[in-house]
Amino acid sequence: MNYLKTMNLPNKLTLLRVLLIPLFLFFLFISKGIFRFLPLIIFIGAAVTDAIDGYIARRDHLITDFGKFMDPLADKLLTAAAFIAFVEIGYLSSWIVVLIISREFLISGFRTLAASKGVTIAANKWGKVKTIFQMVLIIVILMDYTGFMGFVSPSIIPLIIITVLLTIISGATYIYDNLNVIK
Repeated sequence: MNYLKTMNLPNKLTLLRVLLIPLFLFFLFISKGIFRFLPLIIFIGAAVTDAIDGYIARRDHLITDFGKFMDPLADKLLTAAAFIAFVEIGYLSSWIVVLIISREFLISGFRTLAASKGVTIAANKWGKVKTIFQMVLIIVILMDYTGFMGFVSPSIIPLIIITVLLTIISGATYIYDNLNVIK
């Protein structure tokens, strides 16, 4: 508990994002009526903490090893939890989710390999765009699931296709741009 007291605000926000995942999943599967909005609100809140913690960490020079490790992990856990849940509730095919999660494992492994060689690899623009589209896709699916938007699920297929393509392109570009790590 003392460690939690000594954590800086960005790290506390990152930890909060991880703790919101089970709450998000709980309400996604049990919510009825008006409470069906809770998973959407929780996910948006968790996504906002990602933007805020990064901003505060850079602005106030509060970048820590914990934050470098946990922030991207928290993002991956949050999006993976949502995508896996969407298979369960029938919004996404499992092959799409496997592809998205496989890309994340591949790039995380690649970053670990680079780190073992003393190389830090920053996220590229494709990865950032991919993350934005993944978050937007999750929010749109949640909006449809809650009944907030009056569209039929098949109308989100173009967004799913774009997200899958960006997932593939960002992963391939990331590896291609950093092949020297493997050599």
